[in-house]
Amino acid sequence: MSGNMEKLSISAIILTYNEEENIEKCLESLYGWVEDIFIVDSYSTDKTLEISKKYTDRIYQHAFENQARQFNWGMENMPIETDWILRLDADEIVTPELKNELLHSLPNLPSDISGLRVKRKIIFMGKWIKHGGCYPLWHLRIWRTGRGFVEDTWMDEHAKINQGRAIFLKNDISDENKKNLDWWIGKHNRYATREAIDLLNRKYKFLPADEINAKISGSQEQRKRWVKKNIYSSMPIFFRAFLYFVFRYFLLFGFLDGKRGLMWHFLQGCWYRFLVDAKVYEIEKIAKEKNKSVKEVINELYNKNL
Repeated sequence: MSGNMEKLSISAIILTYNEEENIEKCLESLYGWVEDIFIVDSYSTDKTLEISKKYTDRIYQHAFENQARQFNWGMENMPIETDWILRLDADEIVTPELKNELLHSLPNLPSDISGLRVKRKIIFMGKWIKHGGCYPLWHLRIWRTGRGFVEDTWMDEHAKINQGRAIFLKNDISDENKKNLDWWIGKHNRYATREAIDLLNRKYKFLPADEINAKISGSQEQRKRWVKKNIYSSMPIFFRAFLYFVFRYFLLFGFLDGKRGLMWHFLQGCWYRFLVDAKVYEIEKIAKEKNKSVKEVINELYNKNL
């Protein structure tokens, strides 16, 4: 496409914290064809902001609580004037194929279409993870301004539209984080804390939650949420992590992804799930021993203010 192409009336919103390895590739995939790029930064200490300023001056900083609240804060407080909003992570890119699809289809969509679902392609250590239920992963990532928001959960948050309908696009967003395995493990340790909070909140209801509807007959996100709430959550703690790995790796053919696929499916589908269960177990054990509420224990253990 020409460098003078007409820009779409769409604003991309990207959350950042120390993303100097990833952010330039992300911004390059957007620059020149979206009308606005907004950065919501959690006080990065590396070159994230320096790099971002080459592509946009719409940079805001806000203390991080969780992904959902950070993104919703951005939508509520930034001067968004476009017709559409695109949610993109700092380690993701819009593929050229998806860009071209949006350039040709977005201006002509009927007014009752409020959201667009796109496929997310996971690249781990340079390897496209195609099996084990990892592709295609459909996500609502584009919606009309004022018609969408991110559900208020601590982990595994999804976007929702409040009117109209969503359709499926043909092409992908590509997720390829350039950071090393040590960082990946640290990130998933933090994710495990947030997911443990979500699991415990479903059980003890100490926080309000505005989740997508869990429906076995609904969208991919709704089906996965239904399975998570009605099947996975009812399985014995710890055992379910191993069962989930076996299901993904063998029954969903994760083994076809090779050595890097084995690393991905085991670390993300077993080790991570086991860590979530370990944190759930620890929190409930301390609450029982000290005769405190689960909420109080979480605040003490993880320096939260729930």
